[in-house]
Amino acid sequence: MDDGLTLPTADGPMPAALAEPTGTPKGAVVVIQEAFGLTPHIVSITERLAAAGWLAVAPALFHRQGSPVLAYEGDFAKIGPLFQELTVDTIAMDVDAALDALADRGIPRPRTGIVGFCMGGTVSFATATRVPLGAAVTFYGGGVTQGRFGLPSLVELAPSLRVPWLGLYGDEDQGIPVADVEALRAATAGAPVDTEIVRYPGAEHGFNCDDRASFHAEAAADAWTRTLGWFDRHLG
Repeated sequence: MDDGLTLPTADGPMPAALAEPTGTPKGAVVVIQEAFGLTPHIVSITERLAAAGWLAVAPALFHRQGSPVLAYEGDFAKIGPLFQELTVDTIAMDVDAALDALADRGIPRPRTGIVGFCMGGTVSFATATRVPLGAAVTFYGGGVTQGRFGLPSLVELAPSLRVPWLGLYGDEDQGIPVADVEALRAATAGAPVDTEIVRYPGAEHGFNCDDRASFHAEAAADAWTRTLGWFDRHLG
């Protein structure tokens, strides 16, 4: 992993984590952070993707605010102000900078995927309506029935999906009710691309993050297997 990677944007340089596989990459994946910033967990996701053969990059979407990394416990009050500075345009700018970095390394859009966690899951979904990538995955992304960051809700965006999309949600997520997840399932069923939603009984928000109390080992293992399978299936 290259700790010193920076990506150019119109708003200045953006730090990012880059992980490269041994040998020729199968393709590439952009990893979109949680609400807590470019955490060690998100960096570890890039490394796990690289171990599976993918070139992976994770941009620091809070770079305009100094790229803070927040604690999972105790820093919730700091999230709101960071969220308020995210906009549709700045999110797109940063995601596109990451995509351009991968393209510069020889990976075309059809062989590039995107995966996001928490707020990153929302960004992953929105990007899948905007950019013709090869595949997209959302881990417990919010904004399902009410838009965030100036974006429409995921339910409203669903008919515009341009990319095969996989959604992974926990039934015990206090911020994303099962009814919302099922509404999203119905909305994405009409999209012109392959879609799938998987729900995990007993899993809370953040179930994939082994640095959080909500980590659910069984759900995380299954979700990761499905994620790698989704990329293998659609980015080949």
